[in-house]
This record gives sequence, C-alpha cells and structure tokens, in this order.
Amino acid sequence: MAATQVLRSEWTKIRSVASTVWTLSLAAVLTIALGVLISILSRNEFKNMSVKEQMGFDPTFISFAGMSLGQLAMIVFGVLVVSNEYSTGMIRTSLAAVPQRGTFLFSKIAVATLLAFVVGLATSFIAFFLGQAMLGSYKAQIGDPGVLRAVIGGGLYMTLIAVFSMGVASMLRSPMLSLGILMPFFFLISNILGAVSATKKIGRFLPDQAGSKIMQVVPPVGDDTPYGPWGGLLIMVIWVVVALFFGYLLLKKRDA
Repeated sequence: MAATQVLRSEWTKIRSVASTVWTLSLAAVLTIALGVLISILSRNEFKNMSVKEQMGFDPTFISFAGMSLGQLAMIVFGVLVVSNEYSTGMIRTSLAAVPQRGTFLFSKIAVATLLAFVVGLATSFIAFFLGQAMLGSYKAQIGDPGVLRAVIGGGLYMTLIAVFSMGVASMLRSPMLSLGILMPFFFLISNILGAVSATKKIGRFLPDQAGSKIMQVVPPVGDDTPYGPWGGLLIMVIWVVVALFFGYLLLKKRDA
C-alpha cells in the first residue's frame, strides 16, 4: 500500500473514533478553562505577593497553568491512537494490509502528531489571550520579548506530550498499562521529584519539566536550571525520539 494511502487510512481511523476526538476537545477545554481561572486568581492576589514573588511573576506562564490538566487528556489521546487497535484486535487486519510495520506506525504517528499540533497550537493561543485579558494591568503582550516563542512553545509542548505517549503505548500496547504508567508519572512522580531538594536536579531533566521551560518568559527568582527554553524543549524531544525508537523496535520484533 502506498504511503499516501496509509496516511489517508490512519486519518480515517482517528477521526472515526469518538474517544480520540473527545480527548483532544477535553485537552483544549481543560487547558483554557483552568488557565483563565488561575489568571483571575493571580490578578486578585498580585498585591498580596511578596516582592520576590512579584519579581518572578510571569503573566505568560500563568495563562498556561491549565496545561497541567490538559496534558493528561493529551496523554490519553496519544495512548488511544496507538493502543485502540490492540485492544479491539484490529491490529492484525491493519498489519496484514500494511506489512511494512515502520510505514504503518509512523503514518499513524504522523497523522496524530499533526492533529495534536493543530489543536495544541490553537489551545495555546486561546489560553494566552484569554488569560492575559483576565490579568488586566498585569498582562503581557504577544509582541513582548519571548512571549510569542512561549505561546508557540505551548503548542509544541502539548504535541510532544501526545507523541511521547504514542511511543510508550507502542512499547506497552495495552491502553490500561500505558495510562497506568504515564498518568502517575506526569501527575505525581515528576512533581514529587521536582519539589524535593534531593531529587530536584534529576526531576528537571524529565520530559514535562524540561519541556515546560519553553513556555516561561520570566525565569523564577533563584532559578539555577542549566538549560534555557530551547534546551529544555530539546531534552523533551530526545525523550520522545527514544520512546518512538523503542516502540518501533518492539513492533518489528513482536507478533501482532
């Protein structure tokens, strides 16, 4: 089967499954809604902040506060895109139609990545503009230094979270097992490692902590992270590439 036909087939599969459409919609709604709420609370609390907190106040990053929940929906999207066919048994039919397993896997990931990027980028821009509207006089402008990079970076971050989840799901195949590992990893383990002083230096090299640097415009006061926004994104990309590589490797070696 030609590559264009495989891409078209994967697009049909993704858009015809209601759960994948709903998870993308949920990612956008959670990110935007929570970002607006946190922006309102931050505006009301600004005058009560200490001088140190005011110096490190990042209005752009505040509007992306909803990413912490939105990324969980992106994880579900990434897992479902890959593992749905395993759970239904359709993977045998798909591999019979497309015996070139690399073509099959990367066509699926390419279509899902493009869809995640479109949704992620639109979500990032909407979250930013609504968040800044809620911040009032404390807002940032899209033309301010570093702001456009951060907003585009928000879309890239959401996309990479989804693609990383696709790589993990390719390795594990089971949606329950994939979600059972990814959800606690991003929602609990990463936050704990980043908050405890003994493990903070390890935590900052995890994909979510490194990748989220791209959305920061004002570095936190006393921040000693050894990389900048683009360096953090590069670390996240490396995690994604490794996950995809092992997902592809296991797909080639295992039976359907």
